Amino acid sequence: MRFFAHGNANPMDFTVTAPPLDLREAIAQRIDQKTKPLGALGRLEALAMQVALASQSLTPAIRAPQVRVFAADHGAAAAAGVSAYPQEVTAQMVGNFLAGGAAINVFCRQFGLPLRVVDAGVATELPEHPLLVRARVAAGTNNYLQAPAMRSEELAQALECGQRMAHALADEDGCTLLVLGEMGIGNTASASLLTACYTGLPLAQVTGRGTGLDDAGLARKLGLLERALARGGVPQDPLQTLAEYGGLEIAMMTGAILGAAQRRMMVLVDGFIVTAAVLAAHALAPAVLPYCIFSHQSDEPGHQRQLEFLQARPLLHLGLRLGEGSGAALAYPLVCAAVGFLNEMVSFQSAGVSEAV
Repeated sequence: MRFFAHGNANPMDFTVTAPPLDLREAIAQRIDQKTKPLGALGRLEALAMQVALASQSLTPAIRAPQVRVFAADHGAAAAAGVSAYPQEVTAQMVGNFLAGGAAINVFCRQFGLPLRVVDAGVATELPEHPLLVRARVAAGTNNYLQAPAMRSEELAQALECGQRMAHALADEDGCTLLVLGEMGIGNTASASLLTACYTGLPLAQVTGRGTGLDDAGLARKLGLLERALARGGVPQDPLQTLAEYGGLEIAMMTGAILGAAQRRMMVLVDGFIVTAAVLAAHALAPAVLPYCIFSHQSDEPGHQRQLEFLQARPLLHLGLRLGEGSGAALAYPLVCAAVGFLNEMVSFQSAGVSEAV
């Protein structure tokens, strides 16, 4: 599938090829011959199979892993009730990321993960910083209560930018694992609208408390989102859905997911908002899913619905609802462990250990 934005002669190609299954039997045999009872490493065995198939290698490697936190503002955040926090918190939290003080910074330091923050559309002008990637499409989105969140040109720019970033990480840096996170006041509301459209579920089932709304606040938020859906409807075109209700950070992550899958990179998916981007990418190219590792199940009720729709089983369930890529970073050592045992654990034959009879 190719996407032509208005006036753009160079289309973005959404084509993604699912990993061939030719190596499945050989990978399974390699896993089963390790010095352990069959299936004894549980989910790690399925994870090792997924990574090996995606990379088309019996000895896959995690090379040059990268964390990208995409940040943007949402026009609907100015509407009372969409978030418990004011819009300026987006830029303030970006400053916190750049200063190294957020949870994602702590986890990245613990696991040796390089972190960059991508300005996809923060309303506030941000100062220069070595950890900041400037990719600002606009000063936030429009208020989807009144009009589509993005113009087609803005959506195209965000998608193409995300795709180019992923391609560059693979082609120039040799990256095989991209860890995605996000920041944007109001983006759980956007993710709820996108999830309702892509899954067909009622808004009430996919709308949660976000940054900590009480019962009355949740009711207000749901009422505002129902107004937005009454205005924009449920588009049949997945791109129109993203333009109507998405955020620039969600659109750019969608492009990054597509770009990563095109380069056979694994994508370590965080919580509710990042999974909304996966839903968008999946609607455009269903073959992205084998390249997505779902790190955890968020406490946002809509995240469970997203995972069920995608038939995805997360690695962790820790009651997280922070975002930032925090859950994905916490799952990173599990991915390393799955690849490590596949590559380094010896077989019964090489260890001289008798197999089960």
